[in-house]
Amino acid sequence: MLQKLLIANRGEIACRIIRTARALGIRTVAVYSDADRQSQHVKLADESIHIGPAPSAESYLVIDKIIAAAKTTGADAIHPGYGFLSENEDFADACASNNIIFVGPPTSAIAAMGSKSAAKAIMSDAGVPLVPGYHGTEQSEEKLLEESRKIGFPVLLKAAYGGGGKGMRVVESERHFHDALQSAKREAQASFSNDKMLVEKYLGNPRHVEIQVFCDEHGNGVYLAERDCSVQRRHQKVVEEAPAPSLSTSTRTAMGEAAVRAAQAIDYVGAGTVEFLLDTDNKFYFMEMNTRLQVEHPVTEMITGQDLVAWQLTIASGEPLPLAQDQIEVNGHSFEARIYAEDPANEFLPSTGTLHVLRTPETSSALRIDSGVIEGDEVSAYYDPMVAKLIVWGENRTVALRRLIQALNDYRIAGVRTNIDFLRRIASHPQFQRAELTTRFIEKYEQDLFPDTSDLINDYAVIAALAEQLAEQQAATSSPWQQLRGLRLNQPARFDIELQHQDDLLTIALQATKAGWQQQGQDTLWQAEADQDRLRVTRDGHQFNVYALRTDTDITVFSEYASIRFTRHKIADTLQQEAAAGTLTAPMNGTVVDVLVKAGDNVIADQPLVVMEAMKMEYTIRAPRDGVVAQVYYKAGELVSDGAELISLEDE
Repeated sequence: MLQKLLIANRGEIACRIIRTARALGIRTVAVYSDADRQSQHVKLADESIHIGPAPSAESYLVIDKIIAAAKTTGADAIHPGYGFLSENEDFADACASNNIIFVGPPTSAIAAMGSKSAAKAIMSDAGVPLVPGYHGTEQSEEKLLEESRKIGFPVLLKAAYGGGGKGMRVVESERHFHDALQSAKREAQASFSNDKMLVEKYLGNPRHVEIQVFCDEHGNGVYLAERDCSVQRRHQKVVEEAPAPSLSTSTRTAMGEAAVRAAQAIDYVGAGTVEFLLDTDNKFYFMEMNTRLQVEHPVTEMITGQDLVAWQLTIASGEPLPLAQDQIEVNGHSFEARIYAEDPANEFLPSTGTLHVLRTPETSSALRIDSGVIEGDEVSAYYDPMVAKLIVWGENRTVALRRLIQALNDYRIAGVRTNIDFLRRIASHPQFQRAELTTRFIEKYEQDLFPDTSDLINDYAVIAALAEQLAEQQAATSSPWQQLRGLRLNQPARFDIELQHQDDLLTIALQATKAGWQQQGQDTLWQAEADQDRLRVTRDGHQFNVYALRTDTDITVFSEYASIRFTRHKIADTLQQEAAAGTLTAPMNGTVVDVLVKAGDNVIADQPLVVMEAMKMEYTIRAPRDGVVAQVYYKAGELVSDGAELISLEDE
């Protein structure tokens, strides 16, 4: 068995690998960039090595730095996780050249699957079904168009060396072919430095079903059930489940056996995933093979009771597979929902910042959370914005789905925007509950998944105001002068607050009555009781529970219908005060508009240093004291995250 394992990755997957290695008695080494000095994977590992600046191209993707870290710490193996260098044949080669075990397949297997066209040729020889298409070397537009006509429109143009949806275009008819090809080639060249294209028959309503395979050095190969990963956005998975629903035993067996043939055709060793498109007539076609552990591997672990990382480490040690095919059992059903710091309503753009509040559902044997962050950590602009993977299990699909919905209801985050509401709407959608799955699910039900919540804004703003009022009330002393906001001589008490939601400024004025609170100009009667974050709200006699998470700048109201985030207005004044009090960090996400000093400049107290813009408001960071500018970390036009250090100041 291995003695010391270096994890050439970060975040959630690094933490997950470290936990299994520790359970097996294997010491671990983490690597980290400047941005990850305080990250959880660094704290969890037995040792940690700094490998460079925050950009991954200068740290996590630099093979020489990873190898040097392994040699410095005496690690006898490297686990690449997923992403970064996990499917890089040069990295696998470098490990071998330095007598370090690469926890993954041989270099030849990575190379064979790295080219989609070469992979399809190998699969064809192995008898694995392929989507009708052209995977040849001749790349003229005339040739590609000719092959497209033979296949029949619509066709799918795909980058031969691509992945993640890059360099991929659906061409509905011949008249759109030229523009689509040029666009796909440009994107492929920019993303992969290679614009070679494949052409395949476009399946209009397929499912994405993948098989988890494992092979050892002794010629053994098995498959551990399958996963349905059909629900995707921009060709990237959102919700995964195992086993795939409504799949016949014969189809399941045929896919599993085809996947093992695919792996053994390239002398595979370790964990791999063979991905198929499943058509409406139950015919399946090879799509690609990922020569690494998948993000969604936990759903397979939940239904098989196996630790797939432990399997990887066992096989990397030269031992045989832990189980034979007839010993692998499948029990129940599992879902994984990927929780991202992103804004689904704004084209899923990442949302960077600090996780000021992080409330998670309680974990158990039926509910697992794989994460690399805790409350107070930062979601950096440099890396994938995944916050966590939420995994649930149930005796059957219905039970598992109920647990998923409840867990999403219990997952609350403040400080960054997330896709939790979006995930809940997917899980609650009638077609998803009936397992009517397709890779076009999100596109097909877009109106349901992106509903108009404008009619909720005022009521949620009132709830935010009630939460603020209760918090002030609880914090106040016995002196009424501590609660001047609500004091009115000879008049009913009032509570006023200005809240901003996106571009709208809301002025919420609540007036106390004998029975509760009324919003100015409305007859609705509100009451609220607080139990930490939970509010028991009564609206005209209708009682319900909501949650209100308060930070220094925001109030976010959560319910089973939606979460809506409000910003306290006039926040620029607060930020100016904070800057004057001495902070030289960004108090929230924003853009650097101007940098007014440079390293070496002498500055005096209250001198403007940096101008920032956030939420369409501009504010200035000022010097807290006299001093000398030691370093300036950002320049005009750059995005900064909440808490990022902007300038370092030294005493004269």
